[in-house]
Amino acid sequence: MLLETAPGPFSHSDFIFEPKVDGHRLIYSQQSGSVRLYTRHNNDCTRQYPELLLPFGSDIILDGEVACADPTTGLNDFEAVMSRFSTKQDSKIQQLSRTIPATFAIFDILHYKGKDLRKLPLLERKAILHSIALPSPSFGIVPHIEGAGEELYAHIETMGMEGVVGKRKDSQYVSRRSKDWMKVINWSYADVFITGYKKSEFGWLAAVPDPNGRMRPVGIIEHGASPKHKQAFRGVCQQLVTGEDKNHVYLDPRIQVRVRMRNWTKSGLLRIPVFDQFIV
Repeated sequence: MLLETAPGPFSHSDFIFEPKVDGHRLIYSQQSGSVRLYTRHNNDCTRQYPELLLPFGSDIILDGEVACADPTTGLNDFEAVMSRFSTKQDSKIQQLSRTIPATFAIFDILHYKGKDLRKLPLLERKAILHSIALPSPSFGIVPHIEGAGEELYAHIETMGMEGVVGKRKDSQYVSRRSKDWMKVINWSYADVFITGYKKSEFGWLAAVPDPNGRMRPVGIIEHGASPKHKQAFRGVCQQLVTGEDKNHVYLDPRIQVRVRMRNWTKSGLLRIPVFDQFIV
Protein backbone atom coordinates (compact mmCIF):
# COMPACT_ATOMS: atom_id res chain seq x y z
CA MET A 1 0.00 0.00 0.00
CA LEU A 2 1.57 3.27 -1.15
CA LEU A 3 1.09 6.81 0.14
CA GLU A 4 -0.23 9.90 -1.56
CA THR A 5 1.39 13.26 -0.71
CA ALA A 6 -0.62 15.74 1.34
CA PRO A 7 -0.20 19.45 0.51
CA GLY A 8 0.74 20.17 4.12
CA PRO A 9 0.28 19.12 7.75
CA PHE A 10 -3.32 18.44 8.73
CA SER A 11 -5.42 17.17 11.63
CA HIS A 12 -8.58 15.09 11.36
CA SER A 13 -10.55 12.93 13.77
CA ASP A 14 -10.87 10.17 11.14
CA PHE A 15 -7.08 9.76 10.93
CA ILE A 16 -4.26 8.44 13.04
CA PHE A 17 -0.81 9.98 12.61
CA GLU A 18 2.60 8.30 12.80
CA PRO A 19 6.17 9.59 12.51
CA LYS A 20 7.56 8.75 9.07
CA VAL A 21 10.53 6.44 9.53
CA ASP A 22 13.53 7.35 7.36
CA GLY A 23 14.55 3.90 6.20
CA HIS A 24 13.57 1.51 3.45
CA ARG A 25 10.27 -0.33 3.19
CA LEU A 26 10.41 -4.01 4.06
CA ILE A 27 8.00 -6.92 4.20
CA TYR A 28 8.72 -9.52 6.90
CA SER A 29 7.17 -12.88 5.96
CA GLN A 30 7.24 -15.96 8.17
CA GLN A 31 5.62 -18.96 6.47
CA SER A 32 5.90 -22.52 7.84
CA GLY A 33 8.53 -21.17 10.21
CA SER A 34 10.76 -19.84 7.41
CA VAL A 35 11.53 -16.11 7.45
CA ARG A 36 11.92 -14.04 4.28
CA LEU A 37 12.59 -10.31 4.02
CA TYR A 38 11.91 -8.41 0.80
CA THR A 39 11.21 -4.90 -0.47
CA ARG A 40 8.00 -3.65 -2.03
CA HIS A 41 9.69 -4.19 -5.40
CA ASN A 42 10.22 -7.86 -4.39
CA ASN A 43 13.99 -7.48 -4.01
CA ASP A 44 15.04 -10.21 -1.60
CA CYS A 45 17.22 -8.93 1.25
CA THR A 46 16.89 -11.79 3.73
CA ARG A 47 20.70 -12.21 3.93
CA GLN A 48 21.34 -8.52 4.60
CA TYR A 49 19.72 -8.43 8.04
CA PRO A 50 20.65 -11.50 10.11
CA GLU A 51 19.49 -9.74 13.30
CA LEU A 52 15.94 -9.67 11.87
CA LEU A 53 15.68 -13.39 11.08
CA LEU A 54 14.19 -14.25 14.45
CA PRO A 55 10.82 -16.06 14.30
CA PHE A 56 7.53 -14.95 15.81
CA GLY A 57 5.33 -17.44 17.68
CA SER A 58 3.12 -18.00 14.62
CA ASP A 59 3.32 -17.42 10.90
CA ILE A 60 2.91 -13.75 10.09
CA ILE A 61 3.37 -11.08 7.39
CA LEU A 62 4.35 -7.58 8.53
CA ASP A 63 4.90 -4.26 6.74
CA GLY A 64 7.38 -1.72 8.06
CA GLU A 65 10.67 0.11 7.61
CA VAL A 66 14.22 -1.00 8.23
CA ALA A 67 16.04 1.79 10.04
CA CYS A 68 19.48 2.42 11.51
CA ALA A 69 20.09 5.04 14.19
CA ASP A 70 22.91 7.58 14.13
CA PRO A 71 24.72 6.93 17.46
CA THR A 72 25.44 10.64 17.87
CA THR A 73 21.99 12.14 17.25
CA GLY A 74 19.74 9.14 17.79
CA LEU A 75 17.94 10.02 14.54
CA ASN A 76 17.47 7.58 11.68
CA ASP A 77 20.46 7.45 9.34
CA PHE A 78 19.30 6.73 5.78
CA GLU A 79 22.83 6.37 4.41
CA ALA A 80 23.57 3.69 7.02
CA VAL A 81 20.44 1.80 5.95
CA MET A 82 21.51 1.98 2.31
CA SER A 83 24.95 0.67 3.30
CA ARG A 84 23.28 -2.32 4.97
CA PHE A 85 20.91 -2.85 2.03
CA SER A 86 23.66 -2.81 -0.63
CA THR A 87 26.16 -5.07 1.18
CA LYS A 88 26.39 -8.58 -0.31
CA GLN A 89 29.52 -10.13 1.22
CA ASP A 90 28.67 -12.42 4.17
CA SER A 91 31.58 -11.34 6.39
CA LYS A 92 30.78 -7.65 5.80
CA ILE A 93 27.09 -8.28 6.52
CA GLN A 94 27.97 -9.90 9.85
CA GLN A 95 30.31 -7.02 10.71
CA LEU A 96 27.69 -4.35 9.89
CA SER A 97 25.02 -6.18 11.87
CA ARG A 98 27.18 -5.45 14.92
CA THR A 99 28.46 -1.95 14.05
CA ILE A 100 25.31 -0.58 12.33
CA PRO A 101 22.48 -2.70 13.76
CA ALA A 102 19.13 -2.51 11.99
CA THR A 103 15.71 -2.14 13.56
CA PHE A 104 12.48 -3.22 11.92
CA ALA A 105 9.87 -0.53 12.67
CA ILE A 106 6.50 -2.26 12.11
CA PHE A 107 3.42 -0.26 11.13
CA ASP A 108 1.02 -2.91 9.79
CA ILE A 109 0.14 -6.60 9.93
CA LEU A 110 -1.23 -8.29 6.82
CA HIS A 111 -1.50 -11.98 7.76
CA TYR A 112 -1.48 -13.77 11.11
CA LYS A 113 -2.08 -17.42 12.06
CA GLY A 114 -3.27 -18.25 8.57
CA LYS A 115 -5.77 -15.39 8.35
CA ASP A 116 -5.67 -12.56 5.80
CA LEU A 117 -6.16 -9.35 7.80
CA ARG A 118 -5.99 -6.83 4.94
CA LYS A 119 -9.75 -6.18 4.79
CA LEU A 120 -9.96 -5.37 8.49
CA PRO A 121 -10.05 -1.67 9.47
CA LEU A 122 -6.62 -0.25 10.26
CA LEU A 123 -7.29 0.19 13.98
CA GLU A 124 -8.30 -3.47 14.28
CA ARG A 125 -5.06 -4.49 12.57
CA LYS A 126 -3.14 -2.20 14.93
CA ALA A 127 -4.81 -3.85 17.95
CA ILE A 128 -3.77 -7.30 16.72
CA LEU A 129 -0.23 -6.07 16.08
CA HIS A 130 0.08 -4.63 19.59
CA SER A 131 -1.09 -7.93 21.12
CA ILE A 132 1.83 -9.89 19.63
CA ALA A 133 5.11 -10.44 21.49
CA LEU A 134 8.10 -9.18 19.50
CA PRO A 135 11.01 -11.64 19.15
CA SER A 136 13.80 -9.20 20.12
CA PRO A 137 14.66 -5.51 20.71
CA SER A 138 15.54 -5.36 16.97
CA PHE A 139 11.78 -5.11 16.37
CA GLY A 140 9.55 -2.20 17.33
CA ILE A 141 6.07 -0.92 16.57
CA VAL A 142 5.68 2.58 15.13
CA PRO A 143 3.66 4.67 17.62
CA HIS A 144 0.63 6.69 16.57
CA ILE A 145 -1.73 9.35 17.89
CA GLU A 146 -5.31 10.06 16.89
CA GLY A 147 -6.41 13.27 15.20
CA ALA A 148 -3.56 15.64 16.10
CA GLY A 149 -1.50 15.56 12.92
CA GLU A 150 -0.37 19.20 13.02
CA GLU A 151 0.83 18.88 16.60
CA LEU A 152 2.85 15.77 15.72
CA TYR A 153 4.27 17.44 12.61
CA ALA A 154 5.44 20.45 14.66
CA HIS A 155 7.29 18.07 16.99
CA ILE A 156 8.78 16.13 14.05
CA GLU A 157 9.93 19.42 12.46
CA THR A 158 11.64 20.49 15.69
CA MET A 159 13.42 17.13 15.94
CA GLY A 160 14.60 17.28 12.32
CA MET A 161 12.87 14.01 11.45
CA GLU A 162 11.56 13.02 8.02
CA GLY A 163 7.86 13.74 8.31
CA VAL A 164 4.43 12.41 9.28
CA VAL A 165 2.06 9.82 7.83
CA GLY A 166 -1.70 10.21 8.25
CA LYS A 167 -3.88 7.10 7.84
CA ARG A 168 -7.65 6.71 7.92
CA LYS A 169 -8.68 4.70 10.97
CA ASP A 170 -11.01 2.48 8.93
CA SER A 171 -8.68 2.00 5.94
CA GLN A 172 -8.25 -1.47 4.50
CA TYR A 173 -4.82 -2.52 3.22
CA VAL A 174 -4.81 -2.28 -0.57
CA SER A 175 -1.87 -3.07 -2.88
CA ARG A 176 -1.82 0.29 -4.66
CA ARG A 177 -1.45 4.00 -3.97
CA SER A 178 -4.31 5.34 -1.84
CA LYS A 179 -5.43 8.67 -0.40
CA ASP A 180 -6.34 6.79 2.77
CA TRP A 181 -2.62 7.03 3.60
CA MET A 182 -1.05 10.50 3.24
CA LYS A 183 2.55 11.58 3.84
CA VAL A 184 3.73 15.03 4.84
CA ILE A 185 7.48 15.44 4.26
CA ASN A 186 9.55 17.75 6.44
CA TRP A 187 11.50 19.26 3.56
CA SER A 188 14.78 21.12 3.87
CA TYR A 189 15.60 23.93 1.41
CA ALA A 190 18.81 25.08 -0.28
CA ASP A 191 19.79 27.71 -2.84
CA VAL A 192 22.05 26.36 -5.59
CA PHE A 193 23.50 27.42 -8.93
CA ILE A 194 22.85 25.59 -12.21
CA THR A 195 26.20 24.71 -13.81
CA GLY A 196 24.90 22.63 -16.72
CA TYR A 197 22.28 20.21 -17.94
CA LYS A 198 21.98 16.64 -19.21
CA LYS A 199 21.68 16.10 -22.96
CA SER A 200 19.69 12.87 -23.06
CA GLU A 201 16.96 13.61 -20.52
CA PHE A 202 15.93 16.36 -18.14
CA GLY A 203 18.42 17.13 -15.40
CA TRP A 204 20.07 20.32 -14.17
CA LEU A 205 23.56 20.07 -12.67
CA ALA A 206 23.59 21.85 -9.31
CA ALA A 207 26.51 23.35 -7.38
CA VAL A 208 27.24 25.63 -4.43
CA PRO A 209 30.26 27.89 -3.84
CA ASP A 210 32.98 26.37 -1.65
CA PRO A 211 35.02 28.52 0.81
CA ASN A 212 37.46 29.35 -2.00
CA GLY A 213 34.71 30.60 -4.30
CA ARG A 214 34.84 27.59 -6.63
CA MET A 215 31.66 25.73 -7.53
CA ARG A 216 31.27 22.38 -5.77
CA PRO A 217 28.87 19.92 -7.45
CA VAL A 218 26.03 18.84 -5.15
CA GLY A 219 23.83 16.71 -7.41
CA ILE A 220 21.34 16.76 -10.26
CA ILE A 221 17.85 18.27 -10.13
CA GLU A 222 15.52 15.93 -12.04
CA HIS A 223 12.12 16.70 -10.54
CA GLY A 224 9.79 19.60 -9.89
CA ALA A 225 10.33 21.83 -12.94
CA SER A 226 7.16 22.49 -14.96
CA PRO A 227 7.13 22.92 -18.78
CA LYS A 228 7.07 26.71 -18.23
CA HIS A 229 10.12 26.52 -15.95
CA LYS A 230 11.99 24.42 -18.52
CA GLN A 231 11.05 26.82 -21.32
CA ALA A 232 12.25 29.81 -19.30
CA PHE A 233 15.52 27.99 -18.61
CA ARG A 234 16.05 27.20 -22.31
CA GLY A 235 15.46 30.86 -23.17
CA VAL A 236 18.39 31.95 -21.00
CA CYS A 237 20.86 29.07 -20.88
CA GLN A 238 22.17 29.22 -24.48
CA GLN A 239 23.99 32.49 -23.83
CA LEU A 240 25.67 30.94 -20.77
CA VAL A 241 27.22 27.86 -22.42
CA THR A 242 30.90 27.36 -21.58
CA GLY A 243 31.46 23.87 -23.02
CA GLU A 244 30.10 20.37 -23.40
CA ASP A 245 30.97 16.68 -23.43
CA LYS A 246 29.18 13.52 -24.52
CA ASN A 247 26.53 13.71 -21.81
CA HIS A 248 26.32 17.31 -20.58
CA VAL A 249 26.30 20.95 -21.62
CA TYR A 250 28.10 23.20 -19.11
CA LEU A 251 27.02 26.72 -18.15
CA ASP A 252 28.40 29.79 -16.48
CA PRO A 253 26.79 29.57 -13.02
CA ARG A 254 24.50 32.58 -13.31
CA ILE A 255 21.12 30.89 -12.81
CA GLN A 256 20.25 30.33 -9.16
CA VAL A 257 17.35 28.19 -7.97
CA ARG A 258 15.85 27.05 -4.68
CA VAL A 259 15.37 23.32 -4.21
CA ARG A 260 13.61 21.31 -1.56
CA MET A 261 15.22 18.08 -0.44
CA ARG A 262 15.15 15.44 2.30
CA ASN A 263 18.54 16.54 3.69
CA TRP A 264 22.23 16.88 2.90
CA THR A 265 24.12 13.59 2.65
CA LYS A 266 27.29 13.07 4.68
CA SER A 267 29.31 13.57 1.49
CA GLY A 268 27.73 16.99 0.93
CA LEU A 269 25.17 16.13 -1.76
CA LEU A 270 21.50 17.05 -2.02
CA ARG A 271 19.31 14.08 -1.16
CA ILE A 272 16.42 13.82 -3.67
CA PRO A 273 16.45 17.50 -4.77
CA VAL A 274 13.22 18.91 -6.23
CA PHE A 275 13.08 22.26 -8.05
CA ASP A 276 11.07 24.85 -6.08
CA GLN A 277 11.64 28.24 -7.76
CA PHE A 278 14.06 30.45 -9.65
CA ILE A 279 15.87 33.06 -7.56
CA VAL A 280 15.86 36.34 -9.43
